[in-house]
Amino acid sequence: MNKIKKLLITATLSLSILALPSIGGAAPYTIQQGDSFFSIAQQYGTTVANLQIASQKSGNLLVSGETIQVPDHVSSADKKLMASLVHAEAKGEPYAGKVAVATVILNRVDHSEFPNTVSGVIYEQAGGHYAFSPVENGEINGGYTAEDMKAVNEAIAFRGQGQGSIYFYNPAKSTNNWITTRQETITIGNHIFAK
Repeated sequence: MNKIKKLLITATLSLSILALPSIGGAAPYTIQQGDSFFSIAQQYGTTVANLQIASQKSGNLLVSGETIQVPDHVSSADKKLMASLVHAEAKGEPYAGKVAVATVILNRVDHSEFPNTVSGVIYEQAGGHYAFSPVENGEINGGYTAEDMKAVNEAIAFRGQGQGSIYFYNPAKSTNNWITTRQETITIGNHIFAK
């Protein structure tokens, strides 16, 4: 009997993993009788807060037949990595800037010119250097705050900041003139975002 249970659990988990949406936005989900934010979050490997943000809902009331948005799944390890980069890159920046930095990471994952994983984007190297200076100098290992993680979760659930940006820089600190040739999309705090 134990072997059958293990087999069923393994098969269910395998199917659940295959059913997870990929990074790229949010997918619609139609509420069924008995659904709750918690049960949907469990099913799609996200959080209740991310579901509420993506669906622009603040309460817990769900109505059968109603459609909500389910944000893409990003693993816990990738979220922590993103939050660490956000902390290192946007410490002291406005919250919207932190969300935009996290969104740049996700936009790069979706973009054909960059690696297709969060860790691949963050640890990407070109010309012997890492794409993000905090990876190069080790500041990425300094941890993150609750606000940094909140910004990551908001970026995953609702890609509202950064206007499609795949780059950002601080003109007061940047030594690379190439970045200034990119189309600027928005300025938030000390960062200029571009594509």
